[in-house]
Amino acid sequence: RNLLDRDTFSKSDPICVLYTQGIANREWREFGRTEVIDNTLNPDFVRKFILDYFFEERQNLRFDLYDLDCKSDNLSKHDFLGQVFCTLGEIVGSLGGRLEKPLIGIPGKKCGTIIVRAEELSNCRESVMLQFCGNKLDKKDFFGKSDPFLVFYRSNEDGSYTICHKTEVVKNTLDPVWQAFKIPVRALCNGDYDRSIKVEVYDWDRDGGHDFIGEFSTSYREMSRSQSQFHIYEQEQNLLKVQESEKVLNPKKKGKKKKKYQNSGTVTLLSCLVDTELSFLDYIRGGTQINFTVAIDFTASNGNPSQPTSLHYMSPYQMNDYAMALRAVGEIIQDYDSDKMFPALGFGAKLPPDGRVSHEFPLNGNPQNPYCSGIEGVMEAYYQSLKSVRLYGPTHFSPVINHVARYASAVTDGSQYFILLIISDGVITDMAQTKESIVNAASLPMSIIIVGVGPAEFDGE
Repeated sequence: RNLLDRDTFSKSDPICVLYTQGIANREWREFGRTEVIDNTLNPDFVRKFILDYFFEERQNLRFDLYDLDCKSDNLSKHDFLGQVFCTLGEIVGSLGGRLEKPLIGIPGKKCGTIIVRAEELSNCRESVMLQFCGNKLDKKDFFGKSDPFLVFYRSNEDGSYTICHKTEVVKNTLDPVWQAFKIPVRALCNGDYDRSIKVEVYDWDRDGGHDFIGEFSTSYREMSRSQSQFHIYEQEQNLLKVQESEKVLNPKKKGKKKKKYQNSGTVTLLSCLVDTELSFLDYIRGGTQINFTVAIDFTASNGNPSQPTSLHYMSPYQMNDYAMALRAVGEIIQDYDSDKMFPALGFGAKLPPDGRVSHEFPLNGNPQNPYCSGIEGVMEAYYQSLKSVRLYGPTHFSPVINHVARYASAVTDGSQYFILLIISDGVITDMAQTKESIVNAASLPMSIIIVGVGPAEFDGE
C-alpha cells in the first residue's frame, strides 16, 4: 500500500520478490516472484507462495519490491521500492494470520507498507466415528448361526485395494451390532470423498478359514450424508440404489442361485460422526495467546560465575550456554506472544538480604511483576541476577512447574497456552515431585521444554 512512484508519466509497475534465509549459511536465496501489476501504487498480488512451516525453527523471510521498467529478469535493471524483513512465525502468529509492516530500504523516503497473509493448506485432518449393524446375514455355521465381522478396504489409484480397518467379531448372530470405531478420513479414502470404499463381511472361524458372506461398496461422501442401508451380496457388481439403500453381492452364490438369489443380508450405517482435528495453526488463527515463561538453574554446580569455567560466566566476547539456549528458544516463541512480556524465574539460589534459598524467584527482583520486556529484557534480568544472588542448590524443578500450572489451570476456554522453558545443568534432585507435577499438569494447556547445558549426563532425566 502507498508504494513509491518511480515512473515519470505513470505510476509504478510493482512486483514482489520473496527471499528465504538458509539456516546454516545465513545466505538469502530467491524463493519466488509475484506477477507484475501495471500502473498502481496499491497492488493486490494474486500469486501465492507455498512454504514448509516449522514451529521449532526461526524461518527468516525478506520481501523486496521493485518497479519493473523492462522485460529483463535482472532485478538490478529495475527501480527498488523497499523491503521488509520478518519471520514466518511472525506472520502465522499475527491475529488472523495477517501481518502489516512498513517498507524500509530507501533513506529519507516513506516507502509505504506491505500486508502479508498466511493460511494453512488443507490436508484432510478429519476423523470419522462409524457404527454399523447387520440384519439377516447368511447363516454359515452348521451348528450355529454366524460370527460376523467387517473388513474395510481403501481403493488405490491403480484399482487395487488396501485394508484399512477390521471390526471385532460378534459371536453367534445373524443380526450383529458392531462397536463404533474412529478412523482418520485419510486412512479411509486418502482424503478423496468420492473414492470407492469396499466392505467385506465374513463369518469368523477358529481355524482362520473365515467364510465370505458378502460385500458392498460405498464412499465417504455417501456415508457422511445420512444413515444408509447396504445390501450385501456374494458378487461384485455396480452399486444399485433403491430408496437410499445400497446393494452389495457375492459371485459364487449369485451364479448358483441365479434369479432366486436376492442378497446375503443387509448392513446398516447407524451413525457417522465427523470430527476435525484442530492443528496448532488453527488455535493461533483463532486467537489463542502463547504465554512463555523461562526458569533458569542457579545451583552451585554451574560453577562460580566470575570464573571462565562456569556455565554462567559472562564473557565479553560470547554468550554463555544459558544465554544461547534462552535466545535460541525465546526468539522463536516470542513471535507468537502478542505483548512480548515474559515472566522470568530462577531456582536454586540464595537471595539477598537474608540468604534465603529459593526455588522460584523473579529474575527482575519483583515478585508482584516478574515480567520482562522481550527476550532482551529476559537476558538483562538474567545478567543482573547473576550479580545479586548466590548460587546454591539443590536442583528442584517442581516449584517452577507448579508456578506455571497455577496460571494454566485458570484458563479453560482455549484462549491461552503456556510454555515453560527450564534450562539446567544437571540431575533433578526432586524427581518424584517433578514427575507428580508433570502428571498433574498433563491435562492443562501447557508444555514444558527442558534444555540441558554443560557436560553432565542427562540420560537419567
